[in-house]
Amino acid sequence: MSARPLVLVVSPGDETYRGYCLEQVAAAYDVVLLTGTEPSWEKPFIVDHTVVNLSAPAALLAGGRALAERHDLAGVVTWDEWHLVPTARLARALGLSSTSVEVMRACRNKATARTLFARHGVPSAASMRARTLLEAGLATMTLGLPAVIKPAAFAGSIGVIRFDHPEELPAAFAFASAGASRSREDTGVLVEEYLDGPEVSVECVTHRGETTAVAVTRKHLGPAPYFDETGHTVDAADPLLAQVAPAAAAAVKALGITDGVQHVELRLVDGRPRLIEVNARIGGDMIGHLVRLATGIDLPRAAADLACGRAPDLTPTRSGAAGIRMLYPDTSGTLTARHINQPFAAHTPWLRQVQWIREIGDQLVLPPEGDLFTARAGFYIVTGRTTVEITERLDLAADEITVTTRADR
Repeated sequence: MSARPLVLVVSPGDETYRGYCLEQVAAAYDVVLLTGTEPSWEKPFIVDHTVVNLSAPAALLAGGRALAERHDLAGVVTWDEWHLVPTARLARALGLSSTSVEVMRACRNKATARTLFARHGVPSAASMRARTLLEAGLATMTLGLPAVIKPAAFAGSIGVIRFDHPEELPAAFAFASAGASRSREDTGVLVEEYLDGPEVSVECVTHRGETTAVAVTRKHLGPAPYFDETGHTVDAADPLLAQVAPAAAAAVKALGITDGVQHVELRLVDGRPRLIEVNARIGGDMIGHLVRLATGIDLPRAAADLACGRAPDLTPTRSGAAGIRMLYPDTSGTLTARHINQPFAAHTPWLRQVQWIREIGDQLVLPPEGDLFTARAGFYIVTGRTTVEITERLDLAADEITVTTRADR
């Protein structure tokens, strides 16, 4: 029998973007898995598993209880946005440490979060719910233009669009509504004030109500009017962290989060932070991995520690920088070529990873018809000493990577 504590991981995600999370948790804990498909890449990191329909709350609860009957669980954790609420419900049913179901619902619903931000004096965007195109039009009369319209409860910038003129509203409302229709929790849309300024996220860890901002991630977005994230950089010495940390901690407190890892998104408007949203889990797009490369801080391990009622170790062991850039085609179509200059890759130690996620012959579809799940061909990660050096290296590597599509007729 292992002497290590045992943690239940709900919905580990795919190997490409979330494999590092499971691997880092398994380095410190024995892991049992509640998953929607039979494990494959996960097998080296787990001691047991149960396959259930993760979209069915009763099935997820039953599967978790079955694992709890077979094992002495110390905690339950997920980094999957879609399963934050069911995981909190499962933890409560098993008598394990967790942020409450109600708080997780507030994090998932942008309208609820906006209300709580306003109540607690956390600067964010003015926002109004719109059930119809007419209500959206009335909202813009109050909020002004440009404005943003988005699903009330979704993620990945899907269905989020900016519009600058009244005649653009019908198409924007249809775009946001299509994204919102994919939500399991709330199919409504919000019209919001456009926050004009650079977008960042603050990677936070909260223990017993005290929030520590461990890193700031500078985000890079694709062309307007969409908000697709095309890359991220993390610098352990970024002076912006001290500026945005108080706003991020205030937002976490306003939502009632007492324990866990948070990915807090905001924009700097005239140099001042304004909240977009709080995601009550490790950031996507390999951000947790970038944090570890830059600082040495292990966010998946911290999430497991908190789920098991332990204080996480947030001591930095590195002081560098790391960045990721997503590989998009210039135009939608069939992927006909994807490769990197092999001599360059072989002799460039700071190029840490090149990851293809689509195969030759696959269809790549950019917005507005597509989203990040259909548009990306892959990504690459670089390391360095500073943000400036990371940006230079990302640009250098871009010149050595080819992604080509053939437009379909």
